[in-house]
Amino acid sequence: MDFIRLYGRVLKLLWKDRWVAAGLATANIALAGLLFLEPVLFGRVVDVLSHASTSTRDQVWERAFALLALWSAVGLSGIGATVAVSLLADRMAHRNRLLSMHSYYEHVLALPLSFHGDIQSGRLMKVMLVGADNLFSIWLAFFRDHLSTFVAALVLLPLTLAMNWRLGLLLLGLVVVFAVITAFVIRQTETAQGKVEMFQSRLAGTAQDALSNVIVVQSFTRMASEARMFGDIVRQVMDHQFPVLNWWAVVSVLTRAASTLTVISIFILGTLLHLDGKATVGEIVSFMGFAMLLINKLEGAVAFVSRLVFQAPGIAEFFEVLDARTSVPERPGAVSLGRASGQVVFDKVAFAYPGGPRILSDVEFRAEPGRTLALVGQTGAGKSTAMALLQRLWDPVGGRVTLDGHDLRDITLESLRRNVGVVFQESMLFNRTIKDNLLVGRPDATQDELERACRMAEAHDFIIRQPKGYDTLVGERGASLSGGQRQRLAIARALLKDPPVLILDEATSALDAATEARVQKALAALMAGRTTFIIAHRLSTVRDADEILVFEGGRIVERGSFDTLVQQGGRFAELVKTQLTASAPLTAAQPVKAAE
Repeated sequence: MDFIRLYGRVLKLLWKDRWVAAGLATANIALAGLLFLEPVLFGRVVDVLSHASTSTRDQVWERAFALLALWSAVGLSGIGATVAVSLLADRMAHRNRLLSMHSYYEHVLALPLSFHGDIQSGRLMKVMLVGADNLFSIWLAFFRDHLSTFVAALVLLPLTLAMNWRLGLLLLGLVVVFAVITAFVIRQTETAQGKVEMFQSRLAGTAQDALSNVIVVQSFTRMASEARMFGDIVRQVMDHQFPVLNWWAVVSVLTRAASTLTVISIFILGTLLHLDGKATVGEIVSFMGFAMLLINKLEGAVAFVSRLVFQAPGIAEFFEVLDARTSVPERPGAVSLGRASGQVVFDKVAFAYPGGPRILSDVEFRAEPGRTLALVGQTGAGKSTAMALLQRLWDPVGGRVTLDGHDLRDITLESLRRNVGVVFQESMLFNRTIKDNLLVGRPDATQDELERACRMAEAHDFIIRQPKGYDTLVGERGASLSGGQRQRLAIARALLKDPPVLILDEATSALDAATEARVQKALAALMAGRTTFIIAHRLSTVRDADEILVFEGGRIVERGSFDTLVQQGGRFAELVKTQLTASAPLTAAQPVKAAE
C-alpha cells in the first residue's frame, strides 16, 4: 500500500463523520482566508501611515480606524473558527479512534484459529493500540492544524500573485522547495521506517511471549537470555531508526535555510521594486508577513509529513489485519439454525492445511442424537482435526460435514457454534469473576441457573468457599484455582450453554485420579442426552462410549464398542495393552484398569 493510497484510506475511515469533516474543511478554508487577510490589513495600515504626510489628520484616523475595525473582526472570527475547529476535530478524532479500535477488535475475534496460530497476540495488541493512536493523531493534527496550511498553499497563495506577481513568485518558489525536499526524503525513508516498525512489532511479540511464560523463564533461569534477546531487537530498532532521523534532520536544516533565504530575497526584491515604484511599503510588509506566516505553517506541515512517514508502517499493519480474510467465510443466504437435534455426519471427509499433505482422508461416520462417540489414536492421527472441522474452524477439502442434514458451510457460524459446546483439555478462563466466566456459556442465566449448573458440575461447594463466592476473581487463565476446579468450571459453563452437540477434548487428561473421578461425575451429567464426541488418550474414559473410532494416519481403521474392539485384537487392542498393568490379562470381560 503506497503512501498516498494509505492516507487516502485513513481519510475514508471518516465517512460516517463526513458532514463533520466537511464542516471542518469549510472552517479551515475560512481560517486560511482569515490568515491571508491579516498580513494584507497590516500592509494597508502601513501604507496609510506612510502616506500620512499627504493626508489630513482626520483622513488618516478615519482610514486607520476602518482598517483596525476590520482587522479586529478578522481576528475575532479567526478565534471563533479556531475554537470550533479544535472542539470538532478533537471529538471527531476521539470518536473515530474508538470506533476503529472496536472494528479491529471485533474483526480479530472473528478470524479463524489459522490466523491466530500464525501471529502473536502481543503483536496484535500492539498493532491495535499503535494503529488507533496513530489514526487519532493524524486526524486531529490534519483537521485542527494543517488543513488550513494546505488550503493556503494550494488555493490562497496564488492570490498573492494578484497583489504583486514578482513577490508572489518568491513565495511559490518557497512552497515548491519545501515540497521537493519533503518528497525526496519520504522516498528515502519510507522503506527504512517500515523495517523499524517490523522490529517494533517483534519487540512487542517477544515481550508478550516471555511474560506469558514467565514461570518457564524463571524456572529455567532464562531471565538474562530473554533480556539479551530483547536487547538485540532494541539495537536493531535503533540501527534502522537513526538513519531515518538523520534524513529528517537534514530536511529541517534545508527548510530553515530556504525560509531564511526567502525572507532575505523578499526584502531585497521588495526594496528594488519600491525604488522603481513597483511596490509600496505596505505590500513589502504584507509579503514579509506572508513569508513569516507561510514559513511557520510549512515547517509545521513538514513536521506533520515526517510524522506521517514514521506512522505509515504502523497504520499499514493495522489495515493489513483489518484486510485479513477468514478461511471459513459464510455463504450468501446461510441458514440460521435453531436448536439442532444433534445428528452429525462425516461424509467422505478429506482435509489438508494450505500447502500441506492430507491429514484426513475418506473419514466417514454417523453420530445419531444422544449417542456418544469416542475418537482414539496416537498423537497426530487426526482426531482433533476432525473435531475442528465439526466446529468449522476449517473447511474440508473433500466431502462434507453435516449437522441435522445441513452442510456446515450452509449454516451461519453463529448458529453452528451455538449448537456445539467444547470442554477443552486446558480450561480457558478469563481474568474475571467466577460468575462472569460462567456467563460466557449463557449471558442471560439467572443466579439459580448458575448454581444448579455448578452443583451438577461438582463445582458449587468449592466456589462458595472462595473469598467472594461467585464474585471471586480467578486471575489470568484461572491461576488462583486448581486444575480440577478450573475444569469443573469449564463443565459448568458448558452445562449452562446447554448445546445439543458436545466435544470433550482430553477433558481429564491433566488431572490426578481423585480429581478425575469428581470431574468424570460432572461430565456424566453434562453428556446426558447430548451427541457427544470424546477425544481421549486415557482409554479408561471411553469404555462406556456407544462407538469408538480408531484413527491412524488420518483414516478410521477400526470402529465398534470397547469390548468388541478388544476382542478383535487389532490396533485398539494394542493401544489398550500399552495402558494395562503387567498383571492384568487382556480379556473383554475383565475390567480395564488404565495406567495413571
